[in-house]
Amino acid sequence: MPRFSVIVPVHRVQAYLHQCLESVLTQSFTDLELIAVDDRSPDACGAVLDEFAARDPRVRVVHLPVNGGLGPARNAGTAEATGDYLIYLDGDDTLAPGTLRSIADRLTATGDPEVLVYGFARADWTGRAVPDEVRAPLAHDGPAPFRLADRPELLRVLMVAWNKACRRDFVAREGLSFPAGYYEDTPWTYPVLLTARSIATLDRVCVHYRQRPGSILGTADRRHLDVFDQYDRLFAFLDRRPELDCWRPALYRRMVDHLGTVGTRPGRVPRGCRREFWRRARAHCRRHRAPGPRPAARTRLRHALVRLGLHRTFRALLRAAALRRRAAGAATGVLRALRAVLLQAHYRVQLCLPVRADRAVFAAYWGRGYGCSPGALEAAVREVAPHIRTAWIARPEHRDTVPAGVRRLTPGTAAYWTALARSKYLVNNVNFDRRLVKRPAQVFVQTQHGTPLKHMGLDLQEHPAAARGMDFAELLRNTAKWDYVLSGNRHTTLTWERVYPGRYTTLEYGLPRNDVFQRATPADVARLRAALGVPEGAVALLYAPTHRDHRRTQQPPLDLERLLCRLGPRFVVLARAHCFHDGPLDSAAPLTGEGGGRVIDVSGHPSVEELCLASDALITDYSSLMFDYANLDRPIVLLTDDWAAYEAVRGVYFDVRECPPGAVAHSADELADLLSGEHWRGADSARLRAAFRERFCPWDDGRAAERVVRHVVLGQRDEASGLPPVVPPGRRRPAPSRAATAHGRSRLATVPQPAGPQTVTESR
Repeated sequence: MPRFSVIVPVHRVQAYLHQCLESVLTQSFTDLELIAVDDRSPDACGAVLDEFAARDPRVRVVHLPVNGGLGPARNAGTAEATGDYLIYLDGDDTLAPGTLRSIADRLTATGDPEVLVYGFARADWTGRAVPDEVRAPLAHDGPAPFRLADRPELLRVLMVAWNKACRRDFVAREGLSFPAGYYEDTPWTYPVLLTARSIATLDRVCVHYRQRPGSILGTADRRHLDVFDQYDRLFAFLDRRPELDCWRPALYRRMVDHLGTVGTRPGRVPRGCRREFWRRARAHCRRHRAPGPRPAARTRLRHALVRLGLHRTFRALLRAAALRRRAAGAATGVLRALRAVLLQAHYRVQLCLPVRADRAVFAAYWGRGYGCSPGALEAAVREVAPHIRTAWIARPEHRDTVPAGVRRLTPGTAAYWTALARSKYLVNNVNFDRRLVKRPAQVFVQTQHGTPLKHMGLDLQEHPAAARGMDFAELLRNTAKWDYVLSGNRHTTLTWERVYPGRYTTLEYGLPRNDVFQRATPADVARLRAALGVPEGAVALLYAPTHRDHRRTQQPPLDLERLLCRLGPRFVVLARAHCFHDGPLDSAAPLTGEGGGRVIDVSGHPSVEELCLASDALITDYSSLMFDYANLDRPIVLLTDDWAAYEAVRGVYFDVRECPPGAVAHSADELADLLSGEHWRGADSARLRAAFRERFCPWDDGRAAERVVRHVVLGQRDEASGLPPVVPPGRRRPAPSRAATAHGRSRLATVPQPAGPQTVTESR
């Protein structure tokens, strides 16, 4: 029999679940069992739980046949528990290090009470953990254990299940269980404290309570009206236990406070349910009212407003107080330019007009031009859903990249704001203007732009040099507008849902921008190479380094002239600067001498996908381009000479040197030696590339854009309704490189090798 049974109900928390379970299983106190209840979660939670159970015998998984909510899930876990004490933990929260040891020690010191109440901290999206302000009742002063009558102020501590450890035999004796519906903690935790014969406290932060967008308490839903049923259950419990009737006035006051909070907190009770909520609040106050000590004047006013159902007055008083607080510290705003005012007025007028169901507006990279996944989706819309009229937002200098027949929009114009206000579908790989008002009838598809290796989103809070003053509150406001987010693999899904928390749906359909790799023909590759000026028969190396946050200039570490001199006349380099930089790579200037004329600056080329098709191999460092390029099954070589600096400044999600898509060089000289040999394009590198592709490119079969359009626009959700099946990686036939197909044999094998020693560095 373990000391603790930690019960974790799980539903739609796959981005947080690993951290939650690890926080339990890595505790220094190991005498525990972890019972994880999969509440019919539609995401990967069930699979994650099974993986943990397979590698740790302390984990047991209960898969429920239907979704019942937190209450029934906790009951299912309780029924399976065998430990002395029950500890409940939500799937998106975590235990602080050393928690179970501290709880065990406190239980021993206080004679194994029936209930132990401990502290918690609210962890917001900044990662900052702030201890709950109501901590005085948890002080260790006075005798312990005690009964609630000895310390009634304990009722002021947040009434939830996850800040208490309860003896299992006590819960069974009292017949305690959780009801269904929202606010299921209310009719459980109050009876726990009221009936416990011995209670102790632990004044320590044991749980990090995650405050995240998209949680129950942050989502407007009619189910918030369940709070009335839960209090009916609580007072029905008191009716059955007349010896507890003395607590009725205190519980009545707690109910009125709670109803006032639920009814006035933004984002809980939907607008259409507010009248019903306050009508029921009045009825509950009349039904359960119990005389008691006279509260303070401010509390009396608040309770009177709830009892009378004067929610508008209540809200007005709250707004007045908030305005006074803001006015005290607000600075004078800057007057907007007349044109901006007029445009915003125009936009507001357009927002009052109906949304056009046959319109879609696309953009990519802050108006830089047509391309990336939005470009692939725009083309797929015209092919799969031709009834949708598309428009593309591009700055004037990039308007020529937009295909003929697609309406062009210039950012900041009246037509631009009209399209944002009235188009049903909004597609971007970044965010639109921060002033965008996402209307309920609109659908925002956030495609993102690659698989994350470097830290992104909220994780950049730990890297101020990379964040560069990023407004994380604005980031969350933008995330709240998304309806769909595209993902190419499980790693990406878990990362996006954690660093960009929200209520959106993740579509693991692959990245549409990679479709072209499976659809292009050898003729397309030859045409692209000719347009770029790649000599016939040359081996084209695409060099695409990523952005360095720790460098003032983006001078690449690689001397391209020196590299080409080492490799010989058959090689050319397509030099591609990161999209954050308007100019070419500093070393992409025309060369003189032996390497002259063989570096082609492609930084201004509108499509990196076309550059990938035109090349025979990729040289990069930590760019997400490696994940896309792996779909082509062409050699990839990584140059990781400044890994330590990059990892420290930007942060990475995994060490790509441990699972690379090909050969790895740790210096420029080592890279030259590597490319002079055979291993970078040999069988070992091919095996590494295949494993990398299997992990990060499971859905990129050339039909990702079609799947997204069919799902979002046509409502097709599965293969039975018309969604294309996924072609396994082993059966795909990506466009071959020109060097591998010219004259029916591989040009890579005919490259003359320079004399001298060769050093090859494969992955460790």
